[in-house]
Amino acid sequence: MAQALLATDEKRRLFDQILPRLDEILTSTMPREEKLDFVVNLLRNDVPHYDWVGFYLVDPTEDRTLVLGPYAGEPTDHTRIAFGQGICGQAAVTGQNFIVQDVSKETNYLSCSIHVKSEIVLPIFFEGRMTGQIDIDSHSVAPFTAEDEQFLAAVCQKVAPVL
Repeated sequence: MAQALLATDEKRRLFDQILPRLDEILTSTMPREEKLDFVVNLLRNDVPHYDWVGFYLVDPTEDRTLVLGPYAGEPTDHTRIAFGQGICGQAAVTGQNFIVQDVSKETNYLSCSIHVKSEIVLPIFFEGRMTGQIDIDSHSVAPFTAEDEQFLAAVCQKVAPVL
């Protein structure tokens, strides 16, 4: 039990260090793509269990389609995802966060890599409509906790005006 609490405390400290750095970049005059690139690289490099981090953006020209935006990690074939398809598509349809602790048990999972064991997806809303989502894959089974979800909700809130 003590080890789990220590891990939780370590996560909280790490997340508390990252959020001000995001504020600094997201409020800068840097171009949008550079801001989003910074976010995905910071999360992937600084959070040990975030092995792939990317943004999927709602395609303004094609109804009910997500388009891969900036990402950090291995390349993916999933550059366009229809609403309803895979975990990202489910999150787009429902507007809900999805945490899949073991992708091998998920029937609607779109395999990106044999290394991916779990995934977390949070929709991003701005002015009442979903504009995109953050998608994170991990090479570990069940690494995502309530702290990850709360942290990523804060990240989404900060990123929303930039999307």
